Formats: sequence, structure tokens, C-alpha cells
Amino acid sequence: MKKIVFALVIAFTLLGCGRPPLDKPAINNLKSESLQVGQQDTIFNFTDRFPNNAQIAFALIKDGQTTYYGIMRKNDNLTTIQNSDKAFEIGSITKVFTATILANLVMDGRLKLDDRINAKFDYPFNKNIEFTYKELANHTSGLPRLPSNMRFAAIFNPSDPYKNYDDKKLDDYLKNDVSLDYPKGSKSEYSNLGMGLVAYTMRKASGRSFEELAKEMIFDKYKMTHSSSDKTKVADILVEGLNDRGKPTANWTPGALIGAGGIYSTVEDLSKFALAQFDSTNKELALTRIKTYKETDTRDVGLGWFIINKKSGAKWYWHNGGTGGYSTSMAIDVEHKNGVIILANVSSYHSQFEKIDKLCFALMKTLEIKGE
Repeated sequence: MKKIVFALVIAFTLLGCGRPPLDKPAINNLKSESLQVGQQDTIFNFTDRFPNNAQIAFALIKDGQTTYYGIMRKNDNLTTIQNSDKAFEIGSITKVFTATILANLVMDGRLKLDDRINAKFDYPFNKNIEFTYKELANHTSGLPRLPSNMRFAAIFNPSDPYKNYDDKKLDDYLKNDVSLDYPKGSKSEYSNLGMGLVAYTMRKASGRSFEELAKEMIFDKYKMTHSSSDKTKVADILVEGLNDRGKPTANWTPGALIGAGGIYSTVEDLSKFALAQFDSTNKELALTRIKTYKETDTRDVGLGWFIINKKSGAKWYWHNGGTGGYSTSMAIDVEHKNGVIILANVSSYHSQFEKIDKLCFALMKTLEIKGE
């Protein structure tokens, strides 16, 4: 889910857990005949400080053609491996999939973005607060990042903070405690709770699990055969996550907020999803990319996607993700049919985790170079 989770920051502070010493630079043994000039060096320069057993899978899409690349650090050597078919927790990139399920239901005429979700609940929310699907999906709902009855429980289970937050606790929060951190529509402020609530509402309305909805509307449609919110379905291909100190760590259990960060996938599957975005006839995917809120001159918000407005006039549709054992980043340029997908078993609490996003953007820039 989102890389900086408020409850976990508190937890680490209270427990006195500081950053571990920085890993020494790796030895560069990367090789590739498939990458563009400079891409291999770019990858090394952003990843040489990740811990031993760190593994990163890449999909680079240029002009609609996909190249896969993988690296791993072992015994302080950074080497090339084949891992395009290996599964990782994708964290908050899941939110793009939740928004895609929502878009499917809109295009099918089963709901409208401006519908209030309250109609799907058999109880009134605290203070009769109401929310629409759109303001939840573009983070303008006024909701906090996490529900108040989860934050402190997460302190005592930082290795799996969402595990014990079930539907009953979410219902209790909505009935008795939900409140706004800021006036709805006045800004867009990232909320795991908001997108989790979108998925919860769709689950209640349909009587189906998040896995069933995602499988029907996304995984089966785009032949994403190694993607699931059910860990048991990818257990044989799952890359083990590493914590902030580079040690093996358990996978997160998403609980009631599964729509905010519960999917496992591979770069092969995510590249199929990215390529589908380039199909101009696909109305539900186009709907997720429509600007719904302006944050700044350089960044807008769609449904699930963040839209980065480049000086060149290009638009990059981007989302990242982070959990206790993984960091991910995905960006696509629909007009030019370019994209970068990065999945890593590097904790979002590792001192170098920001380099995953920076590497994603650096590689996107290399794809803009003509004649390579």
C-alpha cells in the first residue's frame, strides 16, 4: 500500500527502530544485449545500494514493444537474471485495478461515478457523511489515510498492519467514527481508506469477492494468468520480500482494505495491462485515465492513476506501491506507447526505496529518445 503509512512511522519511532547502515555498493556484473544504450548503467546506478538477495524485475515498453530485464544482488554482486514471470506484491498499484473495476461497472451502466456509495449500506455513516465513488477514487473525499480504529492496532503489528482489520471493524468505523480531515473536494490527499472503501462498496453491492471481480473484469480479460489477490495462487512463483534491513519478511494481509493494496503480479502480466491501455477502443481503461482533479500545473489525478504533465506535452500515467517487503512503480505514455514497470522485493521502509520511482522516471526518459 502507500509507502509511508502513518501508523508504521509512529511504530518505528516508539520502538526505536532507526535506519540500518547503508549497504555498500555492489559490484557491477550486469549484462544485456536487449537494452538501449545507457539503460543498463542507469539501472545499476539506481540499484547498487540495495541489500543482498534484492531482486528487481523490469518491463520496458517502447513503441508498443516490450523488453524484459531482471537483476539480483547476491554476495554483493549485481547480476542479470530472468524473472519476468516471478510474482511480487504490487502494493498500491492495486488502486489502478480497483479503479478499473469501478470503470467497468460505470461503462456497463451499473453505477455512476457521482453516485453516493451510502445507498449500498444498510446503516447511516457517522454524522450522515456521504461519499461518491469519484471522490473516493481520486482522493478528494476528505478521508484520512487510514481509519482511526486501525492506526494504533497497526503499531503492535507493523510487519502485517492490515491483517486484523476486517469488514466488521470497517463497518464499525463508518457507523461510529468516520470524519473528514479536510472539506471534500478542496484538495486531493492520498487515502488508502478511500480506495479501500471503493472496493468494499463494490464487494457489498455485488456479493462477490475482490478476487472474483478482478479476475472477471481484468485478469481473465487481459490474460493475466499470474495475477491474483490470493497469495496461494502465486505461491510457487512468489519472490520473497525483504524488510528494511534486507531480511526475509512476511507478506502483508490486506483485510478489509484489499482494494488499496492486495494484488500480486508479474511484469509480464502488468505489461499486458499496460499494452491494453494503448487500445483507443477500450472505454473502461480510458475512463480511468480521464483527469478528474488538478493538483498542480504538473500533476493531475485520474481514477487510480496520477497524471504527470511533462514539459514536452507528454502525459505519463503513473502509480507506485510499497509494503513491508516490496517497492513498485509503473508509468505509461499512452500517446507514444511507452512504459516502464518495476517490481522489487525491496522494502518501502528501506533507506533507498525512493530510488525505485526515480529509476522508473529515468527509464521513461530513455524511451523518449528517438532513434535508439
